[in-house]
Amino acid sequence: MVESSHLKPAGAPAGPWFDSGAGRYLLAQEQLHVWRVLPDLFGYHIVQIGSCGSSGLLDASRISHKIVLRLHGSLDADSGIALTCFPESLPFAADSIDVVVLPHVLEFTPSPHRVLREVERILIGEGHLVLLGFNPWSLWGLWRLVLGWREDPPWCGQYYALARLRDWLALLDFDLVHVDRFFFRPPLRSAAVMERLQVLEQLGRYLWPFFGGAYLVVARKRVAPLTPSRLRWRARPGMVAAGVAEPSMREFSAE
Repeated sequence: MVESSHLKPAGAPAGPWFDSGAGRYLLAQEQLHVWRVLPDLFGYHIVQIGSCGSSGLLDASRISHKIVLRLHGSLDADSGIALTCFPESLPFAADSIDVVVLPHVLEFTPSPHRVLREVERILIGEGHLVLLGFNPWSLWGLWRLVLGWREDPPWCGQYYALARLRDWLALLDFDLVHVDRFFFRPPLRSAAVMERLQVLEQLGRYLWPFFGGAYLVVARKRVAPLTPSRLRWRARPGMVAAGVAEPSMREFSAE
């Protein structure tokens, strides 16, 4: 199944921010939401592309063969597999992977369309993509506008709205199965303040559900059904003896 594992590493979100209060809360919520959907996705092979500070996203999957592609080239402690690659050139054969988990890769790559095309290439028919992203129309998007000049993750990424992501997936023949928005608190570094703002999670789901700081999308690769066409049999010319006319249908009109 694996064609090559000696590809150059690509950049991925990492850094001390994910050890801050907001970073830890984000990773915990993302893990919870991913764990809710993975048990219902079956197959033989599941791949996580990039770690984004979390190494346990695949733990809830019932699929036995798990691979984590560390885009920064580090060893995955869970599976013992070290594969480094460009997200635009994945080291797997076409139509070989059942589930792909993509945590915040599109925001930090210069060619998100190519990444999605690669995911579509390696997924089997009816395979699933589980994608995590940051919502630009949220407090997180506002923080990015203010802090993006620092070029530190996660503020240095390009955030994509769900509407644009839907269009990209539709062009690649994906059907959206599940969409969830979460993390309605501002991305503050203080863990104590983040804990006090826990009430915003419940309020946000009911009062402003479209402004969650992050979202989870589950999409299924569509396979065009093959419609059998009925063969049209042509009547063979009748075999008649020489001098004998072949019977035929004629129209008679009364004169």
